[in-house]
Amino acid sequence: MRRRSFITASGQAISASLLALIGLGGWAWRAEALGGVLPDLDQPAPDFELEGFVPPKQKATLSLRDFQGSWLVLYFYPKDFTGGCTIEARGFQNDLAQFRQAGAAVVGVSADDPDSHASFCSDEDLAFPLLSDPAGEVSSRYGSWIAPYSQRHTFLIDPQGIVRARWVAVRPAGHSQEVLTLLRQLQADPA
Repeated sequence: MRRRSFITASGQAISASLLALIGLGGWAWRAEALGGVLPDLDQPAPDFELEGFVPPKQKATLSLRDFQGSWLVLYFYPKDFTGGCTIEARGFQNDLAQFRQAGAAVVGVSADDPDSHASFCSDEDLAFPLLSDPAGEVSSRYGSWIAPYSQRHTFLIDPQGIVRARWVAVRPAGHSQEVLTLLRQLQADPA
């Protein structure tokens, strides 16, 4: 039986048993964030297919199916070349080898176009894909859209395409390490 846990806005995991202890365990509730309704934990991730930039020098269209069989860190962010977004991207880049060693891909999503993503990847030496969601259609499915920007939310999707964790209103500094730590915990104890 899979142990359910919920991730708070600060990124802390709360077990379903703790929620039951405080009287919330029986509630069937949907988590909402400023950007809309978030996908449910332990349920299939919303599908996506977006054009973007895949380093080192390739525009491509990627979908959720392209990551089937591996873990996926899908992070949404407001805008290329801005302070917080640059800090967050650098964090994921610094930890990219560790994510790959753990069998996880990292993909960023914002409303910026593929050419902006190409410049951002080049300027910051990013080696992971950045996808373009200019109308916010995919960001909306992930509860991460307030026009005209994606909100800073992250989702950890398992090899079967199930949302296993989410972070809302992410603080960019140190966020990559938070995700990596929980990824390793989930891999060590998949129950």
